[in-house]
Amino acid sequence: MEASRQLQLIEETGMYRILKNAECLVVEVFKSKNGVRLKNPKRIEVISMPESKLTLALIDYAVRSLYKKRSTLIPFILSHKSTMNLVKHLFINYSQSESTLEVYAYWLQRFFNKLGVSPDSLVKSCFREKLIKEDSLKKISAEVEEFIAELKAYGLTENTRANALKAIKTFFAVNGINLTLSPFFRVRRSRVKYEDRAPTPEELSKLLEVAGLREKAMIAMMALGGFRIGTLVKLKYRHVKRDLERGIIPVHIHVEAEITKGKYHDYDTFIGAEAAEYLKLYLDWRKRGSMRIKYGVIVGYPPEKIVDESPLFRNESRAREYILRGEVPPGITEKQAYELIHTLYRRAGLIGKGEVRYPLRVHSLRKYFRTQLTALGVPVDYIEYMMGHKISTYNTIKSKGVEFLRNIYAASGLSIKPRTRLSRLEMMKELIRAFGYDPERILVKEAIMEPHRTEISQEDQYKALANSFKEMLRKELLDPGRMNNE
Repeated sequence: MEASRQLQLIEETGMYRILKNAECLVVEVFKSKNGVRLKNPKRIEVISMPESKLTLALIDYAVRSLYKKRSTLIPFILSHKSTMNLVKHLFINYSQSESTLEVYAYWLQRFFNKLGVSPDSLVKSCFREKLIKEDSLKKISAEVEEFIAELKAYGLTENTRANALKAIKTFFAVNGINLTLSPFFRVRRSRVKYEDRAPTPEELSKLLEVAGLREKAMIAMMALGGFRIGTLVKLKYRHVKRDLERGIIPVHIHVEAEITKGKYHDYDTFIGAEAAEYLKLYLDWRKRGSMRIKYGVIVGYPPEKIVDESPLFRNESRAREYILRGEVPPGITEKQAYELIHTLYRRAGLIGKGEVRYPLRVHSLRKYFRTQLTALGVPVDYIEYMMGHKISTYNTIKSKGVEFLRNIYAASGLSIKPRTRLSRLEMMKELIRAFGYDPERILVKEAIMEPHRTEISQEDQYKALANSFKEMLRKELLDPGRMNNE
C-alpha cells in the first residue's frame, strides 16, 4: 500500500498508464485486449531510462505493438535495456510498424528461452572493457545457427526461418554485436512469389452477396476508397460525418497520418455511392438497435448513440455491454476484420480450402481501387495520393484541394456492381471537364490541324483527348497555378 502511494502518474491512455516511483517507470495495464477493465491491473517495471518524450513514445510503441496479440511479451521487452534498444531502432529508423516489433519480440523470446538467459546478461557477457570477446561472439553465433537449424527440423518454411534470423541479427547489431555466422550457413528467402490480384466487379458482387451489412460496408470502402485494412478499422464517425449527413457523393474522407501504416503524412480519399449507402444502412441499424425477446430472453443490441468518436465499424461481440453502460463500444480489430473478409472469400467460392497461397486476399480489395481507376484513365499520381503513398508530387496534388480531387474521383465513375458505364471516350471527356477544359474544343482544334481528314473515329478522338490530357497533367504538376490561370 505504501509503495502504491509513492507512484506518480505520468501518462494515461485507454488501456494502460505510465507511473513513476523513486527508482524507475512502471507500466500498469488496466484493460484486457477485449477492452474489459482488469480487477488486478498488471504492473511492469521499465528498465531504467531517462524520463523524456522519447522514452514515453518508445513505451507506447512497445505496448501498442504487443497489447492485443502477444501481451505476455510486454514484460520481456520493457524490462531489458537491450530489447528497448531494438524498440528504439525500429521507432527511429523504420516505419514504427507494430507487426514488425511483434514478430521480432516473438522470435527473440523463443531464442532466449532456449538459451535460458536474459537478453541483457547475454549482451553483457560479450564485452570486456567495452571490447567484444571473440570467444563469446563465436559461441553466440553458433547458438544462433543451431536455433535456426532447429526451426528447420520443426518443418518451418525458409521465409519463416529468414524472419527469425533477421530479428535475432538486428537485435545483436543494435547492441553493438555483429554475428560471425559460418560461411556455409545460409537461409534464403523463397523466390517463389504468390502474387494476389485485384478481384473483378463480378467477383466483388459475389462477395457482397454473402456478406452481412457491416462487412458489406467494409468491403465496399476498401474497394472504392483504397483503404488498408489497418487504417479502415481505425476510422471514426467524424471521418465521414459531414458528407454522409449532407448526402454529398462521393464522400470525402481525410485520413490523418497517425492512423496510416508508416505515419508519414495525411491524405484524402473518397467513397462512391455504393459504399456510402452500405455504410449509412449499417449506421442506421446501429442507431435503431435490434433488441427483441427470444424464448423469454432479451437478445440483440440496444440502440446506439453514434458520436464523433464512435468507431465506424464496431466490435459486435462487445458492443451490447458498452452501450448498456452508456459508453462508446470498441472498434473491430485489424485481425478480426481480416479473418471476417477471408472467411467471406471462401463462402463466396472465390478461394478454396486447400490452396497454399490465395490469389484473392484482403489486400486485393485495395488493388481493385488502383487497377480500376487506372483503367478508367485517372492519372497514376492522383491514385497514389488517394492510397496514401509517398510520391514526389504529394504537395502539388494536395494543394489542388478536396473539391478538385472529388471531381476527378466522381468523373472516373468507379463502382462495384455492373451497371451502364460510359464509353472510354465519354469517360475521358468527363476527366477533361473535371480539369476545367472543354473536350469538344480540343477535338475541333484537332480537326483544324488535320483538314484532309473528313471523319475522325471514336478511337482517334480518344487518342487525341488522351494526349491532351497527359499534356494538361504534365503542365499542372510542373506549374500548379498554370491551368487555373489559362
